[in-house]
Amino acid sequence: MADLSSFPITKRWPAQHPDRLQLYSLPTPNGVKVSIMLEETGLPYEAHLVDITKNESWLPEFLSLNPNGKIPAIIDPNGPGGRPLGLFESGAILQYLAEKTGKLLSTDPILRMETIQWVYFQMAAIGPIFGQVGFFHKFAGKEIEDKRPLQRYVDESKRLLGVIEDRLKGRSWLMGEAYSIADIAHLGWVRNLIGFYGAGELVGYDKLKNVPAWLERGLARPAVQRGLTIPSRPA
Repeated sequence: MADLSSFPITKRWPAQHPDRLQLYSLPTPNGVKVSIMLEETGLPYEAHLVDITKNESWLPEFLSLNPNGKIPAIIDPNGPGGRPLGLFESGAILQYLAEKTGKLLSTDPILRMETIQWVYFQMAAIGPIFGQVGFFHKFAGKEIEDKRPLQRYVDESKRLLGVIEDRLKGRSWLMGEAYSIADIAHLGWVRNLIGFYGAGELVGYDKLKNVPAWLERGLARPAVQRGLTIPSRPA
């Protein structure tokens, strides 16, 4: 049985199955990237809910694994060379799990780097910009009288959606006919923008063709459907 006692986070979220990969997360657009990936690959794992609404990601135990205080994070008891590995940042975790399992990331050197490129695009652009739309449209920022910040992020979200729309011309998935970690990285964020954030009309989502079809295909995948609810939110 794996010994995870060197990871302080296991004192707050004890591992019932220490030989399985440990996931610390919540079903947010970033969090579901990893739960979807785990469901897609079939790796045995144990999910621990980190309730960010109660600031649990800022507890010392969580910060011991991710000093940036953000979900998701993982511990793989069977990391490289059989050594336990703690890892944070959803994009890095996606790449790690793809390389570990040999799934959802091409072994062709060029296609591999192009796929990772699109994961970085999501991390650097889609997530931060869509998140700002959520803040200024749905959350506390909506009370700000000056609407220029909201408009700035709405305009940039339209542009970014256009990038994805163009990329998907003649393609089923971002990398062509092969579903990959690039798609997993984007699915939760596009879903959240038009769903939870309620910003579909703002960003002209109904004027798009390729992105909605891609999102529908992605959300129809059983592993995606399961991953979107893991870990279960508190009642």
